[in-house]
Amino acid sequence: MSRLVWHPDFARSLMPRHGAGLSKLGHLHRLLLREGLIGPNAALTPAPAGSAAITRVHHPAYVERVMSCSLGAEEVRRIGLPATQEVARRAALACSAALMAAEAALAHGFAASLAGGAHHAGPNGGAGYCVFNDAAFAAQALLDTGRVNRVLILDLDVHQGDGTARIFTIEPRVRTVSMHAERNFPARKARSDIDLGLPDRTGDADYLRALDGLLARVLAERFDLAIYNAGVDPCRGDRLGRLDLSREGLAGRERMVLSRLDAAGIPVAVVMGGGYGEDPAEVAGRHFTVFAEAARLGLMARIDRAGAP
Repeated sequence: MSRLVWHPDFARSLMPRHGAGLSKLGHLHRLLLREGLIGPNAALTPAPAGSAAITRVHHPAYVERVMSCSLGAEEVRRIGLPATQEVARRAALACSAALMAAEAALAHGFAASLAGGAHHAGPNGGAGYCVFNDAAFAAQALLDTGRVNRVLILDLDVHQGDGTARIFTIEPRVRTVSMHAERNFPARKARSDIDLGLPDRTGDADYLRALDGLLARVLAERFDLAIYNAGVDPCRGDRLGRLDLSREGLAGRERMVLSRLDAAGIPVAVVMGGGYGEDPAEVAGRHFTVFAEAARLGLMARIDRAGAP
């Protein structure tokens, strides 16, 4: 069974100014193929999640407006994406992809959706390029079916996971943890179970020191699954980031997160999160880091590159 979840629709950019070119996720998929970490027919392929399932984490009226392409002008402005069938389908696909990755992680210890990380989508609406909260969807689906009892959502995107925090405000079985740039979007933060806001231009040493302490605190608890938002927008030069993390620092982050979760015996499902720049191939190279580190740690070693289980 593959541990990577992919759909061809993830390859197309949904941002109007980017036209019909290959998105960063399309470039990421090509890079994984080129580096031999996935075979051409090896990825799991999701089908869109249904509206009823998505209402586990979003208000039914909001889900209906997304699916019927009838979002109001202010909702479209907050999300930053057009109210189209393509956007709705992509968001529903990302929900299923996150759930499939979580299920594969429970079976194998490590898996990833090559999309997702839509952490600004909250109970009543979306924001910041996020329509449906895929990580929240996966966590709630597994809790509802009794597959897991406790889930950690570890969010290291440069922006706070405010939507995730709001969805699980009164859900004790989910631990929401966000380490982000304090002065970055959203201006009005939610309250995660654990928030660690970092100052602008934190840099590698202070970032990794903060992460080390955060993980020590979080992993004192026991979880059946971790869903890791591995946003690469904390990196130096990212269009929306401010934390000045180098590529070496990013590799150190991924190595620290994956090795500590593995040592604690906690399966991890990765979702891509944010990463912004003029060159989508460069951004894809940053996203590839988590897979390179997973391979070095042996977490992807048993993937059959020809596609067989």
